[in-house]
Amino acid sequence: MNSIPMTLRGKTKLDEELKHLKSVERPKVIQEIATARAHGDLSENAEYDAAKEKQAFIEGRIKEIEDKLARAQIVDPKEIRTDKIVFGATVQLKDLDSEEIKNYSIVGTDEADIKSGMISIESPVARQLLNKREGDCVTIRVPKGEIEYEVLSVKYE
Repeated sequence: MNSIPMTLRGKTKLDEELKHLKSVERPKVIQEIATARAHGDLSENAEYDAAKEKQAFIEGRIKEIEDKLARAQIVDPKEIRTDKIVFGATVQLKDLDSEEIKNYSIVGTDEADIKSGMISIESPVARQLLNKREGDCVTIRVPKGEIEYEVLSVKYE
């Protein structure tokens, strides 16, 4: 059973989703199933089929979240003492062609949100940044080709 790295923010987000699924979504779908059952013949009851499908999705997601939380390895970036890029790092990169500056935080899969600059540790970009230091240049392969970045800073906050 391998551990899943996540920040405290990522764990909190999963805890909140789990609570919502158990206290709001699960009871709601149980009520939908009961209502659809009351309509009679289940063999041609689309409402019943849809509610059962929704129930299966909710129960699957609950199991998935519980498994992730059981295997969670909480990482507090403030406690990391290294100058290398590792999980939890916030990095500032400069595109050497366009001079554009980008900021990324390397986080767990469930907390990734590219619009917020949070990239998954499992993403190709994060994988290619790992173990680099401030001042290093790194070529990152993206669907459009390759982009060369200089690592301007590595912080743990």
